Amino acid sequence: MKLVEVIAQGSSQGTIKALAEKHKARDFRVGLEDEDGMMPMRILVTDDTVQAVLDGLQTLLGAQGYAKLLVYPIDISLPKQTEEQEEKEAKATKARESLYSEVQKNARLDFNFLVLVMLSTVVASIGLIENNVAVVIGAMVIAPLLGPNLAFGLGTALGDLSMMKNALQTLFAGILLAMTLSVVIGIAWPFPITSPELLMRTEPGLDSIALAFASGAAAALSISTGLPSVLVGVMVAVALLPPAATCGLMIGHARFDYASGAALLLAVNVVSVNLACKLVFLFKGIQPRTWWEKEKAKKAMRLYILVWVLSLLILGLAIYSRTL
Repeated sequence: MKLVEVIAQGSSQGTIKALAEKHKARDFRVGLEDEDGMMPMRILVTDDTVQAVLDGLQTLLGAQGYAKLLVYPIDISLPKQTEEQEEKEAKATKARESLYSEVQKNARLDFNFLVLVMLSTVVASIGLIENNVAVVIGAMVIAPLLGPNLAFGLGTALGDLSMMKNALQTLFAGILLAMTLSVVIGIAWPFPITSPELLMRTEPGLDSIALAFASGAAAALSISTGLPSVLVGVMVAVALLPPAATCGLMIGHARFDYASGAALLLAVNVVSVNLACKLVFLFKGIQPRTWWEKEKAKKAMRLYILVWVLSLLILGLAIYSRTL
């Protein structure tokens, strides 16, 4: 459940109460009106109705410049909800505004993001060279590549060009940094190219599409339903960072035949992860509030899904041709 606090003109009390009743709010309370005519109101709503309540409030209070909406999570509620109520809320999609805030925060191109990419690339490169699976997985834990992929998918669902642009910048900056650093490691470290962990990333297969697609779908599903996304972030990082590091290491060793295979695997995984995110957000019905924004977002979503599907088909054919 969520507690929605509204600070608005006291004259809005009737319409806000009607909105709360329409969406079957668990409780509705009002405070005292101050000298400016502003009144605090609190609405207790279930997770499956919080988005509709927020959209309705924004529509009602759009003309009130000083109106405020605050949303608080409810950790404990007594008496306990019924099993049916708990199951219904567990399936609910997080509020759009909550998703936006969380995803945008994790997709920023800042110093911390770049440092984490550098550290994870160094650790992953060592693990790949030494054929140490545990070290490779450890690198995935600190790799921050989940955020920009989710941000691009959510930006497409909401028709937010600014978020999409920032997400792409962050994603490609991270991949470029990982590849550049691994090229330097490949030049400075004359290792033998015998590690199975390294070589397996130079021969992409159609199973790579399934892995990356499942990772992207799980990531979008976890963030939209409020489930823990740490392990899902590891899955996405597994799909993206090792191929990027492998590509750079092989370029550093002037083995461009192996590097091309790793680059193809990386491209397939990027496309698969992003396509899966978009399809999950579309399936979950995440969209803007106003109808004209919804129409714009629908057109953008159709276009980008088409582009990603065509890209995936082309890359899939490229993988198939390498096996002939």
